[in-house]
Amino acid sequence: MADEPGFLCGHCGQRHPGLPYSYGSDAPVHWSPDLASDPTSQLTDEQCVVKRQHFFVRGRIVIPVVDSDREFDWGVWVSVSRPTIKRMNEVWMTPGRESEPPYFGWLSTALPVYEPSTVNLKTHVHTQPVGQRPLVELEPTGHPLAVEQRNGITVARVQEIAERLLHVQR
Repeated sequence: MADEPGFLCGHCGQRHPGLPYSYGSDAPVHWSPDLASDPTSQLTDEQCVVKRQHFFVRGRIVIPVVDSDREFDWGVWVSVSRPTIKRMNEVWMTPGRESEPPYFGWLSTALPVYEPSTVNLKTHVHTQPVGQRPLVELEPTGHPLAVEQRNGITVARVQEIAERLLHVQR
């Protein structure tokens, strides 16, 4: 699909270039900058450990956009158990790892466009081929994020999300 034209923002009245279809978080909600100097904690692009007790993996919540040929993507963090992170690390670079059964986890990213909070929603983490982030499937509840993942969203909703997030980040 060709690059989409910008959009007129209902929040600020300005024209923004392009409509973002992806947003992500650099760290789980349980991470804080002071943990960077803690030898029992580590944050990488794909995994996070807090005090050798809490384990997180980065993944993607993909939402269909029903009136477009594109998908919307939330980059999120999921808390997983010690045995799960151990198994994920065992197969991290193994071709065929996508045949692993899904892992249970708790969503550990606060997505500011949803109420109630998205933190601690139940998930299943689906490993993808080597080099691809896992797909995160939410438990099928009535939470607005779970409903959007099941039913999809419109381009108008993508713009609504952009209008909120582009101004939160400034």
